[in-house]
Amino acid sequence: MLDFVPEIPVADWITLFVEWVQNTFEFIFDPIKEDFGEFIEWTSASLSTIPPIVVILIVAILAFFITGKKFGLAVFSIVGLWFIYNQGLWEHLMYTFSLVLFASIISVIIGIPTGIWMSKSKWAQTIITPILDFMQTMPAFVYLIPAILFFGIGMVPGVFASVVFATPPVVRFTNLGIRQVSQELVEAADAFGTTGSQKLFKVELPMARKTIMAGVNQTIMLSLSMVVIASMIGAPGLGNDVLTALQRSQEGPGFVAGLGIVILAIIIDRISQNLNKG
Repeated sequence: MLDFVPEIPVADWITLFVEWVQNTFEFIFDPIKEDFGEFIEWTSASLSTIPPIVVILIVAILAFFITGKKFGLAVFSIVGLWFIYNQGLWEHLMYTFSLVLFASIISVIIGIPTGIWMSKSKWAQTIITPILDFMQTMPAFVYLIPAILFFGIGMVPGVFASVVFATPPVVRFTNLGIRQVSQELVEAADAFGTTGSQKLFKVELPMARKTIMAGVNQTIMLSLSMVVIASMIGAPGLGNDVLTALQRSQEGPGFVAGLGIVILAIIIDRISQNLNKG
């Protein structure tokens, strides 16, 4: 009985839509691909020119003070980063860090204002929530298709795919944090005659800071989890080393590169978590 229903050409519609977007907004995609791509490359190259010992000491000192002058994370940072340098993966680490850095910054810039908007508007929450559901449930590999079509291969499509994958947590946590602010505090702010912006920046955002920072932490971790997938479309870094080792069945190099990603993830996660405790 179902055979009598004609096939709906969804794939053809999507292909036509993507081609239309690509052709219509080519004047936007090309400068992003070229200028932003060059800026990411310059950032990665600049980080690579800094002596590794300087970077290791800066990270260790930062970890020491952020964790309340505890030595655990500082020592782990020194040993872990030295190990990555010892394995000849330092430059690749800088590329991976650059990808995570830019993807996280863009996600936060987009995510926090969107979360604030959702917390202030019921219809915005109604519209944006299913979009976030779609972004989080769609397999990460699918994001590579529009990334390649719009930006070619390299770091820029890797950042684009990471942003799409990593933005939902910071949006949801920002929305949740502001909505959970005590209604008594909000009413007290209204009673004192505060404007909407004053109430937002002096009451709601400070009270929701821990929840928002938890969302930022999740966004950073999701960006980092995309480095291996992004390497499939030409993004350099430790993820590319893992992918190459997988393709060549080289267990040793693959494990070392993967361990480098784990070390970076632990350092970033612990630093961002301790920032949220302040």
